Amino acid sequence: MKDALRLRPGTPDDFPAIVDLLDTVFHEELVPEHREASAAVFEAERSLVVEDAGAVVAHTNIHSRDFTVPGAIVPAAHVTGVGVLPTHRRQGLMTRMMHRQLRDVAEAGREPIAVLWASETKIYPRFGYGAASARLSFSIMNREVRLPAPPAEPAGQLRMGDPHDLLPAISKVYEQLRPGQVGWSSRDERWWRTVLTDPKDDRDGATKRWAVVHEGSGGPTGYAMWRVKDGWNDYGSNAEVQVREVAAADPETYLALWRFLLGIDLSRSVIMRLASVDEPLQYLVDEPRRLGPALLDGLWVRIVDLPGALAARRYAAPVDVVLDVTDPLLEQNTGRWRLTGGPDGATCERTTDPADLACTVTELGAAYLGATSLAALAAAGRVRQLTGNDPAVAFGWHRMPSPAEVF
Repeated sequence: MKDALRLRPGTPDDFPAIVDLLDTVFHEELVPEHREASAAVFEAERSLVVEDAGAVVAHTNIHSRDFTVPGAIVPAAHVTGVGVLPTHRRQGLMTRMMHRQLRDVAEAGREPIAVLWASETKIYPRFGYGAASARLSFSIMNREVRLPAPPAEPAGQLRMGDPHDLLPAISKVYEQLRPGQVGWSSRDERWWRTVLTDPKDDRDGATKRWAVVHEGSGGPTGYAMWRVKDGWNDYGSNAEVQVREVAAADPETYLALWRFLLGIDLSRSVIMRLASVDEPLQYLVDEPRRLGPALLDGLWVRIVDLPGALAARRYAAPVDVVLDVTDPLLEQNTGRWRLTGGPDGATCERTTDPADLACTVTELGAAYLGATSLAALAAAGRVRQLTGNDPAVAFGWHRMPSPAEVF
């Protein structure tokens, strides 16, 4: 970097300048309600800024949250707010920030992985992040699909209201389901406030956000959140239902919630941007093409502490494999590692034994959540299979990651 450019930890006083920077970089203007919610979860001590003559010109930040991986919950560095002013691009600022951030996370020793959403997918593999999950975006012609008939005796009933009023039930369901939902992040009171922030200026003409809770005999078993954007054309009503989240503890609840969402009066389409690749709705409707599915990238994972990360998750089948891993940024991850484990636990230790598989830390990050197949990466030439001991099945998982929010 030029001598005038200084990379340093952020402070609480930097927050207004950071928001202004990100507004510029992402071509938006954060309204006051979102600024207030973002300030509540801003961790100044985990922020990095580059300043030029006292002005903030680049930034990255981490949120300290737990994260569900196959069979376990681990602390994860949730990387966000990465941006460089247009006047300071092509000067190595992002590289300096991302390298420093990774070293800081590794040295702190609390989080074995880092996770992020990528604004541009070509950026983050340079820093060892692998594309660890995909997602489906649905644009549903809701009058063109049918669901199975409801049971003669429903297992519960629906209660609709403001998400803030229903939050005790919603958060209870979320916490009950979170251990088994790969890709979900912890939400304390501050994060629920951030998730539910709903300024009118951000609705693009749609209604406020609504929630519906499914109540069973033993308490809440699921919820959905949505809003509706009104619309009319020459044929009459043409409203669009915009679904934020659907969470259900059992198939009956899931079906009841989707029957409600697809049947909202005056609507002709239902949009959901964060559906899992194996979303059960695809196997319930009679005309899956009318769901309008589009496949998009989802979460990106960076292995920070290789033995800690591989030992933390569980594996779909018994595995005993030697991995030869290269990590040009965190050299402590480079070397041969014996991974031994299965559905009940795992260990990962250094070894001098011959390797079964060779890859970089990027490929391990891509495979970490069980969605990206090591076999597919090998077919692409990004993983080298050196023996017949293939761990691809063990790295998989019984369900695909289900990202619930963009952070």
